[in-house]
Amino acid sequence: MITVHHAENLEILPTFRAGSFGLIYIDPPFNTGRTVRRSRVTSRKAAAGETGTRTGFGGKRYVSTLRASESYADQFDDYPAWLAPRLVEARRLLSLRGSLFVHLDYREVHYVKVLLDTIFGRANFVNEIIWAYDYGARASTRWSPKHDTILWYAKTAGRHIFNAEAADRIPYMAPGLVTPEKAARGKMPTDTWWHTIVSPTGKEKTGYPTQKPLGVLERLVKVHSRPTDHLLDFFAGSGSFGDAADRNGRDVTLVDSSAAAIRVMRKRFAGRDASFR
Repeated sequence: MITVHHAENLEILPTFRAGSFGLIYIDPPFNTGRTVRRSRVTSRKAAAGETGTRTGFGGKRYVSTLRASESYADQFDDYPAWLAPRLVEARRLLSLRGSLFVHLDYREVHYVKVLLDTIFGRANFVNEIIWAYDYGARASTRWSPKHDTILWYAKTAGRHIFNAEAADRIPYMAPGLVTPEKAARGKMPTDTWWHTIVSPTGKEKTGYPTQKPLGVLERLVKVHSRPTDHLLDFFAGSGSFGDAADRNGRDVTLVDSSAAAIRVMRKRFAGRDASFR
């Protein structure tokens, strides 16, 4: 069951029962200092005699029409102060065996790590996961940033859920150095996860600008929750975490204040067991 709330997260989170979620994942704004634009564009093949607005696969011409455009300023004067009350709520909502994953990049992750140490206690920090990808432009004056960081905190370290056998296995870099049985099975991933971004032309793409890949989120769902757990993402965006949860038989609650995000999720979850509030 997918439950989607169109609401400000800090307003609705206090209405949820304490300890009711076994896994919480959030992908908050990264404080890029830029204006993030969300556009809805429809395309059709150009008719005979039409020039079209862009060239697609095989040189075919298409006409693209802008249906709607929204934007928001991804800029905060005091990002930790803005995020802190939401993280306090996240800790309250976690079950005793639950875990929180906070997805950020290099701009704020170091400050949020210190903040989370204060809220959860340093002893409940479990892992820093690096999601590495190799896509996009290259910087000319520094090393190009091609990774995000996911901070993992447990409500109670040592009692957290970690289903290692549920993890997808990855190939050995030197399979000739291990037994054929091990090579065939693959190895357990480390804290560095190589995974491509969502393809701009792939079936997974929703059109939402900050969409995260299902492969990364399904790994979190499978390893860090049980089928009976209720999951939560209160910066839901395109709904990828909800999709990952639903594909693996978990109930999930999603929250987002953006009308654009809600439209994307309505389309994405059409025909699923989903309710919108």
